[in-house]
Amino acid sequence: MATRGRAVALTVALATGPLLLVPAEGATAAPPAAAAAAPGPGTNYATDDPFTSERAAWFRDDRFGMFIHFGAYSNLEGEYKNPDGSVCRNAEWIMRECRIPKDEYEKQAATFNPQDFDAKAIVAAAKSAGQKYIVLTSKHHDGYAMWPTKQNSWNLRDHSSFDKNRDIIAELKQAAEAEGIKLGLYYSIWDWHDPDFTSSSFPKYKERMYGQLKELIDNYDPALMWFDGEWDADRPTNPWTSRDGEELQTYLHDLNPDLVINNRVGKRRVTDGDYGTPEQEIPQGSGEGQLWESCMTINNNWGYVYDDNGWKSGAQLTRNLLHTSSRNGNYLLNIGPDKRGRVPAPSTAALKEMGDWLRSSGQSAAVYKAGFPGVVSQPNWGVVSQSGNDLYASVYQWPGAGKPLHLTANTGFTVNGASVLGSDQKVTVTKAGDGYDITPAGDATNPTATVIKLSITPAAPTAEGNGTGLKAEIFDNDQLTGSPKVTRTDPTINYAWRFGGSPAENIPTEHFGTRWTGTIEPRYSEKYQFTTVSDDTVRVWIDGKLIIENMTPHDGAVDKGAIELEAGKKYSIKVEHTEQTGEAFMKLLWSSPNTSQQIVPKSQLSPN
Repeated sequence: MATRGRAVALTVALATGPLLLVPAEGATAAPPAAAAAAPGPGTNYATDDPFTSERAAWFRDDRFGMFIHFGAYSNLEGEYKNPDGSVCRNAEWIMRECRIPKDEYEKQAATFNPQDFDAKAIVAAAKSAGQKYIVLTSKHHDGYAMWPTKQNSWNLRDHSSFDKNRDIIAELKQAAEAEGIKLGLYYSIWDWHDPDFTSSSFPKYKERMYGQLKELIDNYDPALMWFDGEWDADRPTNPWTSRDGEELQTYLHDLNPDLVINNRVGKRRVTDGDYGTPEQEIPQGSGEGQLWESCMTINNNWGYVYDDNGWKSGAQLTRNLLHTSSRNGNYLLNIGPDKRGRVPAPSTAALKEMGDWLRSSGQSAAVYKAGFPGVVSQPNWGVVSQSGNDLYASVYQWPGAGKPLHLTANTGFTVNGASVLGSDQKVTVTKAGDGYDITPAGDATNPTATVIKLSITPAAPTAEGNGTGLKAEIFDNDQLTGSPKVTRTDPTINYAWRFGGSPAENIPTEHFGTRWTGTIEPRYSEKYQFTTVSDDTVRVWIDGKLIIENMTPHDGAVDKGAIELEAGKKYSIKVEHTEQTGEAFMKLLWSSPNTSQQIVPKSQLSPN
């Protein structure tokens, strides 16, 4: 657990010139960044498997969230007039991209008055859309805090024309909680405003940053923290490192072990945080090695721009949602309130259209708690998701009455029945070629997507194994030579040693290696894909066959290999991992048509 330190908290004093940092008398101290983590040999930071853990269950199930970009930049509504009369346009990046002097940006922020911000109305819009969680920008790259932070006065309460007695995050938290919607908070690491965001004084900045994050968690109890601004950049130079990310993630999980954190807490890698964050795109695959969430805009900008009329249709957005959920992803869809806090009407209209589709005829079952349908391949006429023993085929290109839709099967299963949601028309399912033909008797129910539900009986799994894990031989060198210093049984291979940890207390944090051996017992007879997340080298043998090999020292990498296995049979398995310098990770996952991606469970592993 993290060591809680004490330091002098800092605040910002308003002056006639630029904001100045001064000590805050009587302020609560923020823990210094250096004290955020107390790692050492034997430390493993991988406390669970986000693919299966109860902590992340809501995130895996909910699938659909609302992003809100709102801050001091909203006051400009996308346009800044230079002293020479020329106009520069941008949204949340306007301070940097339009090179607005700090004192000018502070002057405009002092007039910011989002008096019409209505948390209940925003939550109602999210609920109308079918969104299950909300993520608000508590602090964007301009450093402006949207809550009454004690760490500085560059915030909505102390530097605006807004009602000093209001707290919009508290209002949003209360409104969301009343409707059963979870609240998440976005926080930018990169800070254009703080004078200590430099390589030489960065520790001072991190003290205030840690203090602000503690305020957010203590005061608003967010279910999720959405970081950003972790990348290398200039104006100002960004000194954030992967080691900083390790310390921050550890600190946050010390404050709240159930917190879900995105991968931008570190350097946006598969080894950082709980989930990946593709932006303005939907990946083709179902994700490898990490949960994921695609964040996208309803129009062309994240923050409010007064004349951005590039609104996406509700039908397009609904199909985006179906694409993400059918690939095991989440969809975080953004709104940008104007300077008074009002949500543009086209945003709420599109959200309502999405919600209308989800509420109609039980079609939401294709999204919530649904995911990648391993038993079938994705068709070219729509998308398919799976929830338990039900497949949901969301059809975009309706074949016409009496014409078939073909589904390619990846493994054996039986279709027990089929129906068109919202229609009593008959649906015929017949075996055909490499799968099934699905033939509806009538017309589509709506132009966005007509959902055909297929009830199936999948292949029966063998009984759950009673394994205890794999034999682990741990060496104090990266050549796996000599006698192992530690021999034990590891329940799973799920390790994030990072910079400061190692497999055991008597193993150094650099230059070590581990060999795991034993047997693995599949539950189904089908092709299994094994996936490793490793740093620095890895090899995996199943049944004596080398299926994964990446012996070139590397940073966090995903490697894959596939092999046909027979249910209930025990196969030999050997895994070798070495750590040379820097960070260290080793995770072994599997997936198959009937097995969602997950850390290979203890029950299916035996040490002999």
